[in-house]
Amino acid sequence: MINVGIVGATGYTGVELLRLLATHPEVSLRVITSRSEAGTAVSDLFPNLRGHVELDFSEPNVDALAACDVVFFATPHTVAMALVPELIARGTRVIDLSADFRLKDIALWEQWYNTAHTCPNLVEQAVYGLPEVNREQIKSAQLIAVPGCYPTATQLGFLPLLENNLIDPAHLIADAKSGVSGAGRKAAIGALLAESSENMKAYAVAGHRHLPEITQGLNNASGQDVGLTFVPHLTPMIRGIHATLYGTLTKDIDLQAIFEQRYKDEPFVDVMPAGSHPETRSVRGANTCRIAVHQPQEGNTVVVLSVIDNLVKGASGQAIQNMNIMFGFDESLAINTIATLP
Repeated sequence: MINVGIVGATGYTGVELLRLLATHPEVSLRVITSRSEAGTAVSDLFPNLRGHVELDFSEPNVDALAACDVVFFATPHTVAMALVPELIARGTRVIDLSADFRLKDIALWEQWYNTAHTCPNLVEQAVYGLPEVNREQIKSAQLIAVPGCYPTATQLGFLPLLENNLIDPAHLIADAKSGVSGAGRKAAIGALLAESSENMKAYAVAGHRHLPEITQGLNNASGQDVGLTFVPHLTPMIRGIHATLYGTLTKDIDLQAIFEQRYKDEPFVDVMPAGSHPETRSVRGANTCRIAVHQPQEGNTVVVLSVIDNLVKGASGQAIQNMNIMFGFDESLAINTIATLP
């Protein structure tokens, strides 16, 4: 049994962490922080947790957090970097769901996030928490940078192609759609029902903060710099990422077999039968990435369809998957759930 703390548990990723961790047989929730809700019962804010989580929100306290075996940060960027150095120094393991430690290039991070990084010395130590790539490093990590939702769906879709040198790395396209929860639990005009319902739009075409993270992972898979056009879209649904990925084939090969072989031992990647079209509803509430690979008209263009729940495999579920690996638990504990339908 391990003691767990969560910093910033009032957002969508925070409540998803609580929903999943509350059923984990090896976890004891000890600290759940929120400056704005300190003193409020967690179940008062999130009634779905009544009878499952009996703690109150508290102010962040380093001593209380350091007494935990692992602390999750479900916070906006720059928050984690203020507390993580002391927790690391005191031997607590940290799983950060924000972007603070994802990019290895500090200057690039500061460019995209428009602020100075206050603990660049920890960036090199951080392990990028994509288990399908870094499982061995995750086992011994003290600091995990959990991948973003768009980067998870996109990298898992492209990896088998780049690792096997099957596509031109200079010309990749990721056309990705996200549910509104991806924007976070905050008051914003674009997230209002009257603004987002019955509507779909592209955004950040000139450049999205997830672009350098995706590119970093694809560069590592390819062994060279890739050229990626990434266009995100907001869709009128609450949860889900649908990434449609395009590449130009350089070899004639059985693509279905390549994907099935790459992910045959991965518990949370489901390569669907040839000709399939995965749906976001098929992964809602589940820690699963469903993938289908197509070669339209048997031409030289490959199309990969990759779907995840942005709050589970794209955030909190993947964070718990990392925790399970770190502490030697069964990797699927508390996250081997079936998606909800309808």
